[in-house]
Amino acid sequence: MANIIEIKSLSVDFRSVEGTIHAVRDVSLHIGAGERVAVVGESGSGKSVTARAILGLLPHRTARSSGSILFENTEILNSHRSDRLRGRDITMIFQDPTAALNPMFRVREQFAAVLARGAADPAKGDPSERMNEALRQVSITDPERVLDSYAFELSGGLNQRVMIAMALANHPRLILADEPGTALDVTVQNQTLKIMRDLTERQNSSVLLISHNLGVVRSFADRIYIMYAGSIVEEGRTADVFRSPQHPYTQALINAVPRLSARIGPKGIPGSVPSARSDINGCAFAPRCKFSRPNCMNGTIGLRGAGQHRAACVLLDEVAAP
Repeated sequence: MANIIEIKSLSVDFRSVEGTIHAVRDVSLHIGAGERVAVVGESGSGKSVTARAILGLLPHRTARSSGSILFENTEILNSHRSDRLRGRDITMIFQDPTAALNPMFRVREQFAAVLARGAADPAKGDPSERMNEALRQVSITDPERVLDSYAFELSGGLNQRVMIAMALANHPRLILADEPGTALDVTVQNQTLKIMRDLTERQNSSVLLISHNLGVVRSFADRIYIMYAGSIVEEGRTADVFRSPQHPYTQALINAVPRLSARIGPKGIPGSVPSARSDINGCAFAPRCKFSRPNCMNGTIGLRGAGQHRAACVLLDEVAAP
């Protein structure tokens, strides 16, 4: 499977009056054509900053980035090429659709602007009909009413479906989905994710799902990357990672999820995430890890393991789940 996007050694720092914030630290990942990949981690782990680097939406005055982001083998990091790709070949579904939609304009006007980002092709049909068809594909039964509405006149679920329709309207090669449906109730969230999965499969679009919800990720993604303190600590096929988590942080994260069938409650993770302003030597999770040894605190610990399932742990054989 050819990669639609490949990130190599991406690091992103932000300058502030209180010092440098290390948001992303030496991250490498790839997504194949038509593949659904998830990046999972706590708030502040660097997930959303990675997505914004792909889109070219990092603040130029305060952000400093290094590494490489190849989109279809073309470098787009710190390049104006990302401006041309954004909204056409690469689109984004934001966490809060009500905030992402402009309250001053009707949905129709905003949707028209999205279609204008795509290639001008008369064969694609009348823009108004394309809007109606896109909304019908996300199970909106009265598209004209929705198009003539403002975002604040629609429910959160409808706004989320509008955002999905907009993101898919130009048949993008890659969709970045940042916590889609988080603000919605569980039933609407599941419906939203099913719509997104069905449509991206139909269009053969690749998806990078950003989430902290392990349940959502397990049912949606083909592969998964686990992020902690700006770095990737584990990667692999979703089924493999959930069946046999290799990194102590991944194990702790899964054990922290409440289960109705469990006889005991979820286990919290002691301690706290290291400050993004600190320089990290060795494993960032070591101060919170029950397996920690002195050699965990030294040097750079890269991903290791056989095949596609790898983890950044020097004690891999000792801590890996059976």
